[in-house]
Amino acid sequence: MTHVGQSASAAGQQGADPAGGAAPDGRATWRDVVAAYVGLTKPRVIELLLLTTVPVMFYAARGVPELGLVVWTVLGGTFSAGSASVFNCVYDRDIDEQMRRTRRRALPRHIVTPRSALVFGTVLGVLSTVILYLGVNALSALLSVTAIAFYVFGYTMLLKRRTTQNIVWGGIAGCFPTLIGWTAVTGSLSWTPVVLFMVVFFWTPPHTWALALRYREDYAHVDVPMLPVVKPAREVGRQIVLYSWVMVATSLLLWPVAGTGPFYPVAAAVLGAIFLLEAHRMWGRTRGTEDLSVIQPMRLFHSSNLYLSLLFVAVALDPLLSF
Repeated sequence: MTHVGQSASAAGQQGADPAGGAAPDGRATWRDVVAAYVGLTKPRVIELLLLTTVPVMFYAARGVPELGLVVWTVLGGTFSAGSASVFNCVYDRDIDEQMRRTRRRALPRHIVTPRSALVFGTVLGVLSTVILYLGVNALSALLSVTAIAFYVFGYTMLLKRRTTQNIVWGGIAGCFPTLIGWTAVTGSLSWTPVVLFMVVFFWTPPHTWALALRYREDYAHVDVPMLPVVKPAREVGRQIVLYSWVMVATSLLLWPVAGTGPFYPVAAAVLGAIFLLEAHRMWGRTRGTEDLSVIQPMRLFHSSNLYLSLLFVAVALDPLLSF
């Protein structure tokens, strides 16, 4: 669900400390290096992935899951998502140098070498697998490894630079936390986590296309065929609306499939209606214009984050509020 500025200028800026400071001689400080390694894992993406893991654990446990199990699952999931992001940064370092949104990452700034990043990503992947296998169960560990492999080989290496459907199918990797959260508690799969898997699947295109619309010039510059690069804003808006309707319908499907209490369907309906209104409004703003200051795609992007967060909070709260 993550995507992809200038080597000479970045090299000259590599002493700039994201945390606020730089060595007097312009070299990277130890704080630069630590911040760079953390940045390679894309912490904001990890936060979002964990937000779709832990609430599912609450629902699977029909209440508050065992604290130790949550800790091991979160730790393993953090390392797993971090590993996939590091490998993505290594593979995409050539285009990351040329894009405004990504040229401040560690590899374009040459604070971390590609080899060191590969070792770091591998260590995180191994640790995540061991933690999930020993602290949770084998099925959760297997799902985690599958998610890493799909994101790296399926999305990053195969789909991203070849097709406008890159994030539609590549986004599958970001859906796995729903399955991992469920299997961590139950040790098996069922239709309930599959429905939530599909909610995240249909949520990913509106979320990512809104961001890609904002940075479409960057993607066009590096020949990444994101939908907003090859289609006009009006068509992007239409596709976002279509996926949003399917997403909301899928979210309501959890009610009969999982037998939720009344809280979840009410919350899902309200949140879905608000999101659909925002999606339709953005589509309306694309009429007759390609001006991003008019279209305001980042409004929808931020709304999508809030929507998914609150929807999964509702998933976690539903068993606690059902008597």
